[in-house]
Amino acid sequence: MESTIKKIGVFTSGGDSPGMNAAIRSVVRTCAFHQIACVGIYRGYEGMIEGDFIDLGPRDVNNIINKGGTFLKSARSKEFRTPEGRKKAHDHLVGAGIDALVVIGGDGSFTGAQIFNQEYGFPVVGIPGTIDNDIYGTTSTLGFDTALNTVVDAIDKIRDTASSHNRLFFVEVMGRDVGHIALNAGVGSGAEEILIPEENLGIDRLLESLDKSKNSGKSSSIVIVAEGDKTGKNIFELKDYVEQHRPQYDIRVSVLGHMQRGGSPSCFDRVLACRMGVKAVETLLSGESGYMVGIRDNKLNLTPLDKAIKGHTKIDKELNWRPKRSLKEMIDSAWESEEGIKQ
Repeated sequence: MESTIKKIGVFTSGGDSPGMNAAIRSVVRTCAFHQIACVGIYRGYEGMIEGDFIDLGPRDVNNIINKGGTFLKSARSKEFRTPEGRKKAHDHLVGAGIDALVVIGGDGSFTGAQIFNQEYGFPVVGIPGTIDNDIYGTTSTLGFDTALNTVVDAIDKIRDTASSHNRLFFVEVMGRDVGHIALNAGVGSGAEEILIPEENLGIDRLLESLDKSKNSGKSSSIVIVAEGDKTGKNIFELKDYVEQHRPQYDIRVSVLGHMQRGGSPSCFDRVLACRMGVKAVETLLSGESGYMVGIRDNKLNLTPLDKAIKGHTKIDKELNWRPKRSLKEMIDSAWESEEGIKQ
């Protein structure tokens, strides 16, 4: 049965991640292979509302597979959250003859796509693009592997200066509400301690670990701290607490920030983007909609968007072999205990 889809729109939404350009390229070239027109939508849902479209062919996506970021730009749209905004977007899509959409982004982008699909029956398929790796239904999101390499490279450099000055470094990494970047990069860089949102580590346990390292002759240490759902100030609170209770340490803080989102995508992310782009287009052409393309055991799979949005990822238990506690709980509990002793 011949597909009724003759033109597919592709866009990136939410936070950028390495591999998005490679995914766009894959979608465009897969459309060309199947003799389907492809349209790029600038600035995500905001561009959809404004009708900011561009026709894309194979030559238009030359030399972007190695580029970080997204040449289609990305934005968060408040207007698309309203029925009126979605109506404008639908009118522009229909006017441009676009029959289906491929959305590259995270759970917020997928939520918008799902609502749009439910309201207008508009075919959509999602590709998970976020460095946080916090999307249910896939073991790896686009950009996660590149971000890990970026973080490990940065920690390696920090370790050089930490070792030279016999310092203790607290390094904060991204991840939003999950600790995938912190846990994997911490193990990969040989960090002495890793603090993640999912599990708890008492402050005493951290101090004991640092003391043990010091007593064994270790002159410098690295502690990786996931940002969790709070601002970077928590890592400075941790520094202050450890300085007060272990004044012998010369402590520094490094917040890696948005450098983790940038850079040329790794080979893994480029290959994954290519595979997911093909799968997304072919899923739409087969008549299926409302799914996210994911990967498990190196095989592509489809997860319903509602499950991808509502589901929760789990950390790798083999990597996380020590009991941990959230940074906020750890600091609050420690200060409360100390106040109780003083009283």
